[in-house]
Parts: sequence; C-alpha cells; structure tokens
Amino acid sequence: MTYLVVYGFTFGLFASVFLVAQFKQNNGYIDIIWGPGFVAAAWISYLYGNPAGTVPLVMTIFVTVWGLRLGWHLARRNIGKPEDYRYAQMRSSWDPKYYYIRIFFKVYMVQFALNVLIGLSVIVSNLQDIPEWSFRAVIGAVFWVVGFLFEAIGDAQLKKFKADPENKGKIMTLGLWSWTRHPNYFGESLQWWGLFVMAADAPIRMLLVISPLTITGLLLFVSGVPLLEKKYAGRADWEVYKERTSKFVPLPPRGNHS
Repeated sequence: MTYLVVYGFTFGLFASVFLVAQFKQNNGYIDIIWGPGFVAAAWISYLYGNPAGTVPLVMTIFVTVWGLRLGWHLARRNIGKPEDYRYAQMRSSWDPKYYYIRIFFKVYMVQFALNVLIGLSVIVSNLQDIPEWSFRAVIGAVFWVVGFLFEAIGDAQLKKFKADPENKGKIMTLGLWSWTRHPNYFGESLQWWGLFVMAADAPIRMLLVISPLTITGLLLFVSGVPLLEKKYAGRADWEVYKERTSKFVPLPPRGNHS
C-alpha cells in the first residue's frame, strides 16, 4: 500500500504536467519536470515511511539537490522557447486523431515508468529504512558528491562556453570536457550509482542495481550520448576531439587540446 501511495502521487504529477503541456502546446514541460519528479517521489516516500535512520534523509536530500538543480537548469533553457524539435516533429507527423493518447503513453507514461525504476534506491530506503552510517554508505555518498560535481560543473562550463559569441559553432573541449565527452551524463550516472551503494545494505537490496543500470543504459545507449554523438558525427573537429577524449568515464586526455 505504501508504494501505491508514492507511485499514485507521482503518476498524478506526470498526468498533471501532461494536461498543462497540452494547454500550452509545448511538451518540453516534461523535460523540466524530469528531475523534480524524483524529488516528489523521494519526499512522499520519506514522509510516508518516516525512517528512523539518517541515511535515508541524506539520500532524499541528495535527490532533492540533483532534481531541483536539473529542473531549474532545464527551465531556464526551455521556458519561453519554441517546442523542442523532437516533440514538434511528433506533433506534425503523428495522426491527429490519436496524437494525445499516443504522446501521453509514449512520452509521459514512459518517463513515469523510468522514474519508478530509477528512483527505487531512495524510495525503498525511505519506506523500509536502512541501518546507520557504514563504510559502504560513506563510499556511496562520496560517489554521489563526485557525480554531482561532474554534472553541475560540466553544465556550467558548457553554458559559459556557449555564451561567448566567438565559440558559436565550435565544440566544447575544455575543462571537464577534455576528460570525457559527456561529463554531465557521467555525473548523473555516478550519482545514482552512489545512491544504490548507500541503499544496498543487505543481499536482497542488491536487486536495486536496476536503478543505476537503467539510468546508465539510457544515457549511454538511448537518449543521451547517442543523440549528441550522432549530431556531430563526421565533423573534422569532432573526429579529432573524439580521438583524444574518453567517451564516458573520465580519463586523462590523449594529447593536447587547443
């Protein structure tokens, strides 16, 4: 029953965003709510489960920091702008008769399902509680902090780079971007691995590995890395950058970046 309360509330959130997005004729709102959706599920599960230990609280705070930062980052980037080309293409190419039901299930409910899977580590910890701090939990917290720094700093470096008119059309190859072609995606993945390590205090909880595996698989093979790599494929400067720089896990750059 406790899980039904959490997921029922989360479903309601995604359904509400769907209604607002259709009124505004901009499905980009689903991208903005992606991070805050995890925050909502984390706090509902925490308040409902009322765990005794501090580890679930720290995990919930971690998710809150990550989710609100990401939501704010995307809101500043997307609000007031035309609908993202992906959703605009769906709107123009799909049969109008089935458009709304199709986008509801293919976009909003898919993201709801992913929210359920990826957020399992913190939700289970909140509803079932876990022991106090251990070496394992500390290591997991360190993973999360490192991942958050990679994501936040990577996003900030890219934003600053793009804000300079002289960099228009150029590829970001500096800072963290010289160690990995996708520091923000690597950071996001590492944060969820950290939360899993914090939660995996018993053999049965090793099953929670579905959480970081899902987000890492999405970023590496579906919606993150492949889309950007395809966008720049074939460009001479990209191919040089690709040869010098690790795809995902940060590694020392091979050769010097100009």
